[in-house]
Amino acid sequence: MRTNFVREKAVGGQATFGCFLGMGSPTVAELLAHAGCEWLLIEMEHNGLDMAEVEHILMAMNGADTIPLVRIPSADPVFIQRSLDIGGMGIAVPMVKTVAEAEAIVRATRYPPEGRRSFGPLRASNYTINYEDYFEQANDNILVMLIIETTEAVENLEEIAKVPGIDVLFIGAFDLCLAMGLNPFHMPLPEIDAVMEHALAVGRACGVAVGTGVSNPEEMHSRAQQGFTFLSYGPDYKLLTDSIRPGVEAFRQINPA
Repeated sequence: MRTNFVREKAVGGQATFGCFLGMGSPTVAELLAHAGCEWLLIEMEHNGLDMAEVEHILMAMNGADTIPLVRIPSADPVFIQRSLDIGGMGIAVPMVKTVAEAEAIVRATRYPPEGRRSFGPLRASNYTINYEDYFEQANDNILVMLIIETTEAVENLEEIAKVPGIDVLFIGAFDLCLAMGLNPFHMPLPEIDAVMEHALAVGRACGVAVGTGVSNPEEMHSRAQQGFTFLSYGPDYKLLTDSIRPGVEAFRQINPA
């Protein structure tokens, strides 16, 4: 099993850079992997992907050093099990609320005695060719990221961050706004900024990386200076829409309706 250098950077306090993949396209995943993303996270919560399609996207990343991650639809251990067995090297879990949930998530990613993951890493072990090697190294190479997007998670954040095996706290600002009764399209908002500062303080105290999304180079520099180390640039569909809009606007200027 190859070393998950993204997890090493995250737990070591170094910045790492990647992109959420919402379009469900192996071709887009392959392109972004070759473009230099250190990690790519396949979105399953907000689109219609099934596990077979996720597997094809994972295969598309094989030609680069990019670390493949999967954003599962929920904390159900079945989603965790299958995402890892088909080759994901980490998971992002939405809507986490409690310490007990965080502990259960970590256990589902670890083989006994550290956890309760069932053994059967078919594609992850190169179809059993590296069975023993995978078993020996998997527990130290699976990245666990929790998406902080509920008021309960914010209230329990310090205790959640102290759970052994939690590597990244990622601020899900849109859903956090909704949970707090705020309009996400009015961001930046002082309430969300306060949560981010709190998360950064907790991350520093507990040795856990804190992540957020950025949409342009200036924002990336700003968030990095603020202390965020798990930086998501995109997602893929925003990169595409941001690229096409100037062309559409230019065409409309020279060819008004």
